Formats: sequence, C-alpha cells, structure tokens
Amino acid sequence: MTKTKEVRKAHHPYETKQAMVSRMNRIEGQIRGITRMIDEDVYCDDILHQFMSVESAITGVKKTLLEAHMKGCIVHQIQDGSLEAVDELLGTIGKMLK
Repeated sequence: MTKTKEVRKAHHPYETKQAMVSRMNRIEGQIRGITRMIDEDVYCDDILHQFMSVESAITGVKKTLLEAHMKGCIVHQIQDGSLEAVDELLGTIGKMLK
C-alpha cells in the first residue's frame, strides 16, 4: 500500500508574497552579477562583499517568510488542534540557526 504525502499550501497575503518574490528576483540578479564578476576576474574582496550582500538579502526573505509562517500557517494549525506544528517549527528554526 502506497502512502501519499499530504500537499500543504501556504496562504500568505498577496502583498507578502509579492514582496518576497520581488526580493528573490533582486537576489537572482545579484547572483548573476557575482557570476559575471568572477568571469571578469574582478578583485576577490569585491566579490566577497557581494556574497555578503546576497546572504543578508536571503536572511531578510527568510525572516519575512518565518514571520508569515508563524502568524499564518502555525496559528491556523494550532487552532485546528495540530500541536505537531510547534515541533515542526522548532525543528525548522533549529536547522536555520546552524
């Protein structure tokens, strides 16, 4: 007997999704820029600074998504009686902090 995995979906406000998608598009552009910099033999320190900028931007998106997840998904699951959502969240936060 095959067990099918439940497909879960987030339901974030349109503005939150658009802000995250916009930020991810900018990050994608930054990554392409870093690739060009490497190809063009730009000074290493300058490239490393661009990496730090990308990492900071990704951290910002992760914070936005974590907040939306906690205020939306987790709250709804708890209201529906699913306390396992708290353990899942704690596991995710633990991985994020590594």
